[in-house]
Amino acid sequence: MRPGRTTIFLLWIQKHLHDGPCGPKSRAESCDWIQSYGRVGASGRLKEALPMPAEHTLEAKAAWSEFVVTQDDWDAAAPDLLTGMFSQLVLIRAFEEYVLELAADGLIHGPAHSSIGQEGGAVGACFALTSEDTVNGSHRGHHQFLAKVLAHLYPKGIDPTKPFPEDVRAVLLRSLREICGLDQGFSHGRGGSMHLQWHEAGAIGTNAIVGGGVPLAAGSAWAHKKAGTDAVTFTFFGDGAINIGSTLESLNLAAAWSLPLCFFVENNLYAVSTHVSEVTAEPRLSGRGPGFGIRSWKVDGMDPLAVYLVTQQALAHMRSGNGPTLIEAGVYRYFHQNGPFPGSAFRYRTKEEEAQWRARDPIDTMVGHLVRRRILSKRAAAETIKRAKALMSELGGILLEPRPGGKPGERRILPSEWPDPAFVDEGIRGDLSELAQIDFTDAEDCADGLTDVKFIDAVAGVMGRRLETDPRVVVMGEDVHRLNGGTNGATRGLSQKFPDRVIGTPISENAFAGLGGGLALDGRFRPIVEFMYADFMWVAADQLFNQIGKARHMFGGEGKVPFVLRTKVATGTGYGSQHSMDPAGIFATALGWRIVAPSTPFDYVGLMNTALACDDPVVVLEHVDLYNSTGPGLPESYDHYLPVGKAAVRREGAALTILTYLSMTPAVLAAVEQTGVDAEVIDLRWLDRASLDWDTITQSVMRTNNVLIAEQGAIGTSYGGWLADEIQRRLFDWLDAPIERVTGGEASPSISKVLERAAFASTEEVVAKLREISGGQNNG
Repeated sequence: MRPGRTTIFLLWIQKHLHDGPCGPKSRAESCDWIQSYGRVGASGRLKEALPMPAEHTLEAKAAWSEFVVTQDDWDAAAPDLLTGMFSQLVLIRAFEEYVLELAADGLIHGPAHSSIGQEGGAVGACFALTSEDTVNGSHRGHHQFLAKVLAHLYPKGIDPTKPFPEDVRAVLLRSLREICGLDQGFSHGRGGSMHLQWHEAGAIGTNAIVGGGVPLAAGSAWAHKKAGTDAVTFTFFGDGAINIGSTLESLNLAAAWSLPLCFFVENNLYAVSTHVSEVTAEPRLSGRGPGFGIRSWKVDGMDPLAVYLVTQQALAHMRSGNGPTLIEAGVYRYFHQNGPFPGSAFRYRTKEEEAQWRARDPIDTMVGHLVRRRILSKRAAAETIKRAKALMSELGGILLEPRPGGKPGERRILPSEWPDPAFVDEGIRGDLSELAQIDFTDAEDCADGLTDVKFIDAVAGVMGRRLETDPRVVVMGEDVHRLNGGTNGATRGLSQKFPDRVIGTPISENAFAGLGGGLALDGRFRPIVEFMYADFMWVAADQLFNQIGKARHMFGGEGKVPFVLRTKVATGTGYGSQHSMDPAGIFATALGWRIVAPSTPFDYVGLMNTALACDDPVVVLEHVDLYNSTGPGLPESYDHYLPVGKAAVRREGAALTILTYLSMTPAVLAAVEQTGVDAEVIDLRWLDRASLDWDTITQSVMRTNNVLIAEQGAIGTSYGGWLADEIQRRLFDWLDAPIERVTGGEASPSISKVLERAAFASTEEVVAKLREISGGQNNG
């Protein structure tokens, strides 16, 4: 094969410029030579002039602009629009000032992230929204929440010249109660300042994790679009969250799927004390949008009308089906990250900078235009502000009383306002009342119809059946729509039958797991999200454990999170340390999750059906060793349900209780057969704390008085360690010996076939343990 002329030229350059008798030339000298001379032939002599490469300026697909209003825009604005936004600004400011007053008196437990100074952005945006539109926000989210709630109650605005309506007073009191951690708050005090939610108003939750709510908002937007509405979602976050992976993943996902989602960036210049210019080379944060193909605007967030008008443009774009938008609103928080002191008190901002921003206060701006246009007088505006402050003092009086024996003026929260401590664990999961009408069956009820079927066919079959019978079910994950049903055939044929509900995702577990979580919280759909390997849960740990798992409890225990996560354990496949873990032990110690681990095709169908009917998040564990195996099932029948919290006794025995699950179940049965130990083998099927079958476990241990827990995975993330502790405390009086365990080693499985096999447990390890136990018992 002859070398190309470019290759010859490069070799010649290396030889004659860098290795020549005159010594190496500098890079600049070499570049000058190339520009002056030209292409060379095989002999190394100049052959012809070398044309220079051409450069073409590229432009982003999506437009990016700065939006600025003029006095003409203020003159054209409807009076009701201006007075409505003014009322919201005043109420939110008075609310925030009162929260800081309580914080200064030690009456707010935890942070008080005030939004004073930033109200103009949230009010301008939310005043343009309907009750069907949804918003979520950040840890600094009081203004976002209240702006959406007040717009829901009074979409045409609150008259600032009249007493504030009773329902406004009620919602402010309920919000104050939540921030104080009191029982009559929106989440019974569990959410506090950073987790404010009222679904009826379209306020789907503020979030304490920076950027954590952005993927959930994508789920809400997906639900709006799939339901055929023109509703949109706004997700509020700041200059810190714009650099978070979950935010960037969601920007890409929303653009790829053309979701009606507005990324609303409140750029207040500081992430705690770090200036935006210190952490990004482009402090105009709206510049991120065009890189993802998203129409983007930069606007003055201290100008509520400017934000309102640019929001109208964003809404027209999204409601027309043109995909997501991004609005960067320049705002300024007058106080420190938390509490009643300005940033200058901590020396990361100057008093001069703070004064410059305060001179552009959104309330003052609004009052100036209202007075100039003779819509309100200065006196009327001042009276509105005075009444708002008086209202907050009045509401505080409902919650507070003088501290007995305290100093003059010292107050405390009324004891009757606090939640009952007995409420602490209620609502971690639901009560399963949603399953009350289901007719549960088990293998013994279907014995006449059972025959050997392939495990992977049961996986695809039951998901296909649920997609066929329940239009709420959607399946998403990497490659689930290709490769004849994903990498293992688990969704075989489904994308052809349900192309709009079996969706291949980008490689972005944080984004699509969170999107599924947002779908579940929305309630109109029941997502099945697939992680190709269980190890990928660490990539999406915030969404799985901080968001989806905690949501039900954190927001008061009354909501629903019908989310199913499918993931496979790939131990033994040679995929190494980052693709082989068993996550059961991690999920078992994580709040809110139910865990199922089927070992037969019949069980897979029954457990998946129950998981999809459940209003709690459920992780369905699968093992690659089972996919191509055959076992008892009902061919072409995918409608049976297995009850929550019911284990299966795979073999009866009197000398030893063996507790196991997933692919270790056949391994254990084979080991018992080899050794002849009189063991009772219990396939747990449900692994989480709330769903374990303690009746079956207890009855068995009371007969055998000995327990062995057998699992395949590493000892460090072991499920059995947690389970052994529970058994030891519950059933200690019935144990004749310490609980024995079979696990893998400490290390994750390696790529080497020999080292991989040494890292996990299987039949051989169970056989060795059974012989050790039976030998010890015989010696005793």
